[in-house]
Amino acid sequence: LKGSVNPITKDYVVRHVQEAQLERASLVIIQLDTPGGLVSSTKEIVDALLNSRVPVVVWVGPAGAWAASAGTFITIAAHVAAMAEGATIGAAHPVSLAPSGERPQPQPQPQPQPQGEDKEGPGEGGQGPQGGAVAEKITNFTAEWARQIAEVRGRNPDWAERAVRESVTAGAQEALELGIIDLIANSLDELLEKLDGYALPDGRVLVTEGVALIEKPMSWRERMLNYLADPNLVYILLTLGLLALTYEFLSPTIGIGFVVGGISLLLAFMGLQILPINVVGLGLIVFGVLLMVLDAFTPTHGILTTGGVISLLVGSFTLFNIPDPALQLSIWNVLVTVGAITAVFVFILGKGLMAQKRAPVTGLEGMVGAVGVAKEPLSAQGKGRVLVHGEYWWAVPADRDETIAAGEEVVVERVDNGKLYVRRRR
Repeated sequence: LKGSVNPITKDYVVRHVQEAQLERASLVIIQLDTPGGLVSSTKEIVDALLNSRVPVVVWVGPAGAWAASAGTFITIAAHVAAMAEGATIGAAHPVSLAPSGERPQPQPQPQPQPQGEDKEGPGEGGQGPQGGAVAEKITNFTAEWARQIAEVRGRNPDWAERAVRESVTAGAQEALELGIIDLIANSLDELLEKLDGYALPDGRVLVTEGVALIEKPMSWRERMLNYLADPNLVYILLTLGLLALTYEFLSPTIGIGFVVGGISLLLAFMGLQILPINVVGLGLIVFGVLLMVLDAFTPTHGILTTGGVISLLVGSFTLFNIPDPALQLSIWNVLVTVGAITAVFVFILGKGLMAQKRAPVTGLEGMVGAVGVAKEPLSAQGKGRVLVHGEYWWAVPADRDETIAAGEEVVVERVDNGKLYVRRRR
């Protein structure tokens, strides 16, 4: 399990743990390197490990691997927990309750409150009395959950609780000394060697010498869906699809915009099914693009584009309901994407305004200023034919006192009822 803990990696781990029990495998080894993930997915993995009849070993490796946040719960839930030197475990505080970008701080102990004031409000982020109460409750619950998991597996419950309340971390050697893990192994071969003859608390003894090691990698479908569990990729696919279909809508023929936009949007919708989203945020993004498209056809001088930018920004920052930074949408991704979309539509809008100010070049209005040749004498007493833009027109002198001979060049000054009023070109 390399990457975030999400519904796809959860299904991958739980499925193979269940298969191992059906196939009566002697051991399951999970190689773990995760920055964290969704609490709901973490709970299902922890439940599968705690209730597995087959011994499960979680190895945080190789060197440099993380068992952060959700990974801490998964590691301490294993029958045997191991780490490679240079790996790290801890920082399991429920970060959904801390302001974005801030490191979670130790939570204060619960204070008695007057009856009727302990109400859960929408104050997410721990802001205000209600938000603080919600934050405290969730922190207390998560800390107790970590403590119970550690006690079931005979590990250090005090450290597990501190990992939640104070976001403490530990390297491999410190984790071994504190009773958080059972073994240090720098490779899978070394791990198998140390596991041979290892006695579990329930009296079972592991045997790994001569046992066939069967790897169970992710299927191509799971790998693809795991990539789509990245909100940054899903966001780019969503905006790219909307832009491509907008281009196709403005284009007179069906082409690359339809193909690219359709595929991008379908892949984005697959990712949106995996990740927890806010439907209103999705609607704001679509509405923002629609406003920009309308501004290209209506003379609002940028008002709709401004509203579109605001709608896009608000929709982008509220699209995903993901508290863990390991899965959060990057603010730079949002700013760059919205900036690029805005630049495209401002360019289109600017070209449209320039086109409105440009003098007509087609139709009767486009004849004004055109140069032609008189094919017949022109005077105030009678009209004659002139050749302008390869066509013959009836024309008279714009100045009634002027006479124009055949063969002279003329300039069109105005058009009235299909007749040209011209003057001699000087």
